[in-house]
Amino acid sequence: MTEQAVTDTTHRYSEAAGLRSIAADFSSDRQAFRNVSWGKAMMWIFLLSDTFVFSCFLISYMTARMSTTVAWPNPSEVFALTIGATSLPLILIAIMTFVLISSSGTMAMAVNFAYRRDRRKTAVLMLVTALLGATFVGMQAFEWTKLIHEGVRPWSNPWGAAQFGSSFFMITGFHGTHVSIGVIFLLIVARKVWRGDYDQERKGFFTSRRGNYEAVEIMGLYWHFVDLVWVFIFAFFYLW
Repeated sequence: MTEQAVTDTTHRYSEAAGLRSIAADFSSDRQAFRNVSWGKAMMWIFLLSDTFVFSCFLISYMTARMSTTVAWPNPSEVFALTIGATSLPLILIAIMTFVLISSSGTMAMAVNFAYRRDRRKTAVLMLVTALLGATFVGMQAFEWTKLIHEGVRPWSNPWGAAQFGSSFFMITGFHGTHVSIGVIFLLIVARKVWRGDYDQERKGFFTSRRGNYEAVEIMGLYWHFVDLVWVFIFAFFYLW
């Protein structure tokens, strides 16, 4: 009886300790997110959901590529660009990647100057970021036009597996849409920064408390995510 009572007491104590541990974990999470603004929290939730979407697209692409019995087109040949009489493999994709990664650097500097409340430099750097993003989208449109002219369709292509076209247009098109939306919002926020809306607490969309440039940081989160996704697309679609 004594041993049974000791066992029961130990079991109840372990359960109580486990419940207290769970409560402590939830409490620490609450403390960690207490000072996080709703805008930043919603952006993180959106980016998390978007991560799942892009992951599904890339996994579907890899599954289709590994399961097809027809030869997959060689990216070095498909995405080659002829300059003069020389065919340069992946040269356009390399320039696109450089432009987009550079835009991530200008966006980071814009966020840095926003923390310092230097609205002129912040606005200029955001406009430069938007320009680089628009350049990327323009080069992607040129790439699409070139491939469509060469006979690539969502259901067929002249080089091999029919799944290539649908995978290419779906993944790069979805990413290009994200970049285009990001460029639009960069222009909107840059205009508000330039006008001093965040210093005067002017009413309107994407306006926060006076002296708070959090909207710039939220745009930075989105833009860095778009750049990071392109790194995976570049690795799995163009280099594999």
